[in-house]
Amino acid sequence: MSTVDATYELSVHPDVMLDPAALRREACRAARVREADVRDVVVVRRAIDARRGKVRMHLRVALRFVGMGSGAPEVIAPTVLASLPGEPAVAIVGAGPAGMFCAWALARLGIRSIVLERGKPVRGRRHDLAALTKHGVVDPDSNYCFGEGGAGTFSDGKLYTRADKRGEVAAITRALVGYGAPADILVDARPHIGTNRLPKVIGAMREHLEAAGVRFAFESRVEGFVGGPGVVAGVRLAGGATIDARAVVLAPGHSARDVQRFCAEAGVALAFKPFAIGVRVEHPQSLIDRQQYGALAGHAALGSASYRLVEQACGAGVFSFCMCPGGFMVPAATDPGEQVVNGWSPSSRSGRFANSGFVVEIDAARLVAHGLDPAHPLAGVELQRELERRAYDAGGGAFVGPAQRIDDFVAKRPSKELPECSYPRGVVAVELDAVLGDLAAPMREAMIQVGRKMKGFVAADGIAVALESRTSCPVRIARDPAGQSTSHAGLYPCGEGAGYAGGIMSAALDGVRTAVAIARAWGRPLGELGAIVEP
Repeated sequence: MSTVDATYELSVHPDVMLDPAALRREACRAARVREADVRDVVVVRRAIDARRGKVRMHLRVALRFVGMGSGAPEVIAPTVLASLPGEPAVAIVGAGPAGMFCAWALARLGIRSIVLERGKPVRGRRHDLAALTKHGVVDPDSNYCFGEGGAGTFSDGKLYTRADKRGEVAAITRALVGYGAPADILVDARPHIGTNRLPKVIGAMREHLEAAGVRFAFESRVEGFVGGPGVVAGVRLAGGATIDARAVVLAPGHSARDVQRFCAEAGVALAFKPFAIGVRVEHPQSLIDRQQYGALAGHAALGSASYRLVEQACGAGVFSFCMCPGGFMVPAATDPGEQVVNGWSPSSRSGRFANSGFVVEIDAARLVAHGLDPAHPLAGVELQRELERRAYDAGGGAFVGPAQRIDDFVAKRPSKELPECSYPRGVVAVELDAVLGDLAAPMREAMIQVGRKMKGFVAADGIAVALESRTSCPVRIARDPAGQSTSHAGLYPCGEGAGYAGGIMSAALDGVRTAVAIARAWGRPLGELGAIVEP
């Protein structure tokens, strides 16, 4: 007999979250049952609603009744994987969330794979990040974008997704909890692991897969394909070694420009995909808390406030991206001479500042305005490079961030001084119009619109730092409904680097779907995964 009778929806003041007795009363009132009949109340879904100036906690709770089982909390362990025999049948390019979860799902389906990652494992990767952050020295193969776990490992660990198949989402979050992620990600409407915790989760996942027979090869950069015209039968590594495979999953992450280039040279079907470029804005976290929570700013049940902004300005979409409450800005370049910024938050979100991308959509018309041909699949990459080089030069080199006070940017005046910020390479005052070019006008108008709704957003203690340019991959590698390349048999484009995802969760989901697509093509039984993944 189940220990849970039913679930109930509650809308309560944040104080209730700090008082178990009050939560019990509210839950029993909603269920119309006596408190004496209820052993405990379990929160199974939690969201903060700060709209209309009234902060409420929206909860879904389950009641466990007296006499209905032990009620012990569920212990989530990694899925048991059988030992995988033989040589790897699938080569997976990239050890980000798409590649890792593709290997995980293939292992569940009894298919052995080898994961090829150009970067280093988490531990070695930390040293390269320190060299970039402290000394301005970037390793093109090991940085914030490349290495074990991909770009998400050291850039926050958000698990937000617009995916609406809850079974698929639950499969990913439960797997992450099994590898050590906090169980709160099963409950929170906007789950977040934190950069300080995520590396351990990824390491545990890799070790579990290795124990089952999945092979991982780090510092193994793929430089091309093996096979004849229209067929991929393996990959070629830097140095000339080759790896044969029945299928190749291409999951290289959004910044693998060399992969995009050799795909184009091999005749793989590619196309430009709209993306976004802008700046990273930062404000004191206390300001964002006051704007979102009013008198309840700093409340223990609420934590650091976040925001999501979407505006239409000068005919373009402008929006916030990867908002990091209590977070930090970081240099996220993958090549010398190109300035890129990103952000992250620790699990506690306890930093003094809140940062977010503030970006303008880049569509075909925007490419044409820059003299680029949107019919060329790598046109978006060229625009990225152009603006990143311009930002690097504007900062004076060494990944110093070109920056401007937000109120000065809006007013079109130079900043005589800059507020304190979290960017570790330092910032230098510039007029960002010189970096952003035609992106400045829609960004400025959008900031004015936001400032009317969110007092303090356009202020002297807000700063904009360039360049936020790796919002998503500007290239899509075409695939058919079965998940295979439309031009090359045996090639399965996957995840964010193939243009089919936009974050950790969606990339992981795409990795699982790709594994299921391969198993289906090979006539393998799909088991539990077939029941939760769309055909």
